[in-house]
Amino acid sequence: MRVAIHAGQLLQPVPGGIGRYEIELMRRLPDFGVEPIAFAAGARPPGVVPRVPWIDLGLPHGSVRYELWHRTQRPLVRITADVVHAPSLAIPAVRDQPLVVTAHDIAFLRVPHVTTRRGVRFHRRGLALARRHATLVVVPSVFTRRELEREGFAPDRLEVVPFGVDPPRPRDDADVDRVVAGVGVRAPYVLTVGTVEPRKDVTTIVRAVAQLRRTDPDLTLVVAGPRGWGEVRGLDLPFVKVLGTQPWNVLDALYRRAEVFCSASLYEGFGLPAVEAMVRGTPTVATTGASQKSRARIAATKRSERHSILPISSTR
Repeated sequence: MRVAIHAGQLLQPVPGGIGRYEIELMRRLPDFGVEPIAFAAGARPPGVVPRVPWIDLGLPHGSVRYELWHRTQRPLVRITADVVHAPSLAIPAVRDQPLVVTAHDIAFLRVPHVTTRRGVRFHRRGLALARRHATLVVVPSVFTRRELEREGFAPDRLEVVPFGVDPPRPRDDADVDRVVAGVGVRAPYVLTVGTVEPRKDVTTIVRAVAQLRRTDPDLTLVVAGPRGWGEVRGLDLPFVKVLGTQPWNVLDALYRRAEVFCSASLYEGFGLPAVEAMVRGTPTVATTGASQKSRARIAATKRSERHSILPISSTR
């Protein structure tokens, strides 16, 4: 089977979690006898799996092409494949092939104030196209499935496929400590990972850590991930260390040495960094639900209690 994957997210300045999802699909599908073909309106970017063919759709590029797809269903994507997969709500125009769409979440409907107006309009159109044209819609959690059912998606066209993580490889303690020190981080610290933008509500974590510092003045907050859109307050405080985008060996080390991993997102369809933290035995604290009223609950956890985890209702 040949699957044509729209990999346009990899051409964005901040590919984010969807970009990583596209890379991992291309890397893993051949293990299951599926031949992936990547396509996008632009040249092959760095990081794409070498063995995967890349088709440049040419002009128009970027948002212009996406708007044409969503408004006119043109220009058609003409690639020889058994299935066309849209890993996000940027829905390509196809005619005779089955279309599979991955809908990660509908934050643009539930918490529209934490994205741009243009983003809300764009994703609303993409959701409507997925509801109308997709043969199958893949969602990462039961929570997102229920959300789409509320938006009129037929249950028999929804398939829950939770995201997975590679089990952590054995790693020398001295190497982990060296890598953490190499990015200027010292224990004890609270870690949060993800694109830094309003929806992630890092400001709430900043406030929580500030309260914990009243009894543990050495505690710091480490923020790892690219800057997205919008203003995020509190990142300039002296106990907050913003690392930006980091390679995987650094993130792995940071997860392993964190006192607590925290996700305070106002809305998540899954929350992959929380799983990455938990699989390493790091105490994990998150918002109790996927709504704008959720608030982070930070708990000081002893190193001997690294198995303890607070529930993440947005991933159930």
